[in-house]
Amino acid sequence: MMQVLSKDVARSIIETVGGPGEPPEYGFQFFTAGVDEYLVPIEQEYLSTFVKDGGRSFKMIVGTYGGGKTHFLYCVRELACKHDFAVSYVKLSPTETPFHKLEMVYQSIVSNLTYPMSPEELLSGYERGIESFIKVWFAQKTREVQSKGIMGDQLREELNSYISSIPNFESISFTNAVREAFRCLLDRRDNDFSKIAQWLKAEGYDSNRLQGHPRFGILQKIDKSTAFPMIRSLVRWVREAGYSGLVVLFDEAELVPSMSGKQKDLLLSNLRELVDECGHGTLANSMFLYAVPDENFLQGKTQIYEALRQRVSTVFEALNPVGVKIYLEKLSRKPEEVLREIGQKLAAIFEVAYSVKFNTDVLNESVAHIADAAYAERFGDIGYKRIFVQSVIKGFQVLRKSPASIISPETAKELIKS
Repeated sequence: MMQVLSKDVARSIIETVGGPGEPPEYGFQFFTAGVDEYLVPIEQEYLSTFVKDGGRSFKMIVGTYGGGKTHFLYCVRELACKHDFAVSYVKLSPTETPFHKLEMVYQSIVSNLTYPMSPEELLSGYERGIESFIKVWFAQKTREVQSKGIMGDQLREELNSYISSIPNFESISFTNAVREAFRCLLDRRDNDFSKIAQWLKAEGYDSNRLQGHPRFGILQKIDKSTAFPMIRSLVRWVREAGYSGLVVLFDEAELVPSMSGKQKDLLLSNLRELVDECGHGTLANSMFLYAVPDENFLQGKTQIYEALRQRVSTVFEALNPVGVKIYLEKLSRKPEEVLREIGQKLAAIFEVAYSVKFNTDVLNESVAHIADAAYAERFGDIGYKRIFVQSVIKGFQVLRKSPASIISPETAKELIKS
């Protein structure tokens, strides 16, 4: 993480947190608090050891809307990058990424695929998706061979030899696609590369044997029957490309409208199969996190509901990191204490953003009052953490104009309601 917080970055953090109440892609690290009891075991027990060494894991993150799910997933993404994992952060949407349509889930995973990124890359903007990922893979492999003093025709031979040595994955079409995409970059066949990338991104299948995908050895379309083999092949290829593995972060970012019984059954069946894939070892070097606002979708009386409930029944704790469910609300520290720490960290960011300095006593008492007022709203539709960060930024603006005026409990309640 960057050691020095610049004024521009600080202002960007304040705008994002104080406006929509969401964590920024970069900057969340500066006000993370209270979740080390989950993050430390995830890093020590999984990302730095088990998953990197060939293991696989599935975890369900449970937290209300505005309760810190996205922030938590960003933290895991940062840890995954630290340990050289490729990452795909996927916002689940009932229209664009419905989990009951597995082929669209695969499409979203590859559309959001990223290589391990530095803070500078996150800040400067970055390309995501399997097309960009392949280009980075090709560039890195080329530099690796060139570093040995190999150039010209010999370089070309070495790269061709390398891509031919890539083993067959479960989906032969996927195997042929990534091999040919690499060769297209080597031969500078841009149109062919785009054609292959189109298929890998699940944007269509051209069955014409002379002009379409079959001429690259791609012989099947991507649909619900081929989606899981494609995901398994993707995980293996990422490892072959030189990374520690793949971490996929599913974030249910909006309320799911009423679903038909069939759609609900398909969603549960797909999720159960994903949990089983992780359990059976067919997704080596991978970790899947599935964040949901509650467990209501597990409420049902059919066998599908019961089968999934049994698979996700165990609770993740520091003393039992093999548990599946992580409850973001069940922390060892008092919630008000965590809010106060977040408030203090946001205050430091605000001071950098606006070149101000708060009176310590005034700040501490004001943050405490806003924390208490926000926590009192914990039974509402929006998570109290989001309410707090939005309200505390408003409170900082008040203190900026009236540095000596403590925000009283009554004023804190007004900030929450406004």
